[in-house]
Amino acid sequence: MPFRAKLLLAVVLLLGGLVAMRESCFRALGAYLVQASEPTKADVAVVLAGDWRGLRVLKGGELVKAGYVPVALVDGPLAHYGVHESDLAVPFAVKHGYPETAFLRFPIQATSTDEEARLVVAELRRRGWKRFLLVTSDFHTRRAGRIFRKHIGDLDMTVVAAPDASFTVDGWWKSREGRKTFAFEWMKTVTEPFGF
Repeated sequence: MPFRAKLLLAVVLLLGGLVAMRESCFRALGAYLVQASEPTKADVAVVLAGDWRGLRVLKGGELVKAGYVPVALVDGPLAHYGVHESDLAVPFAVKHGYPETAFLRFPIQATSTDEEARLVVAELRRRGWKRFLLVTSDFHTRRAGRIFRKHIGDLDMTVVAAPDASFTVDGWWKSREGRKTFAFEWMKTVTEPFGF
């Protein structure tokens, strides 16, 4: 068999293999982003900002209701029209049946998870809380956990995943929103160690 024919056959087989394995590769890439644990008893749940659908704050409410924590600290940078996200998230959870007393609003000025971590950890120390559950969207758990670990020192943290409406490990590539979520989180995951 001539060299060109062998090369063409090798390329066709490689491409065929990649097509056949693409969903397995997509699942593995999506699964890498998720690094969370089951909740444990803690002093507080910290609900991170950045979820416009409200699934993170609802997860915080679930953790309070289930008795893992007495309260959920809901942080919230300025969002739309000069309103802190925490001032939108807590009423959303109340509309979904959770008591307002389950939540503490924590309005902050932050534009990154790193800034958010610094402010949240300072607040945890100020209040004397030693053990906390970090609640964020499943796709954000690995990166958020890594960022918070840089700042927590002797505090004990368990990262808990909230579901996301547009991202699932087994199907993020099937919707435009899922692909966008995946792409943005991977971009942040790759660039975060370099300070971008």
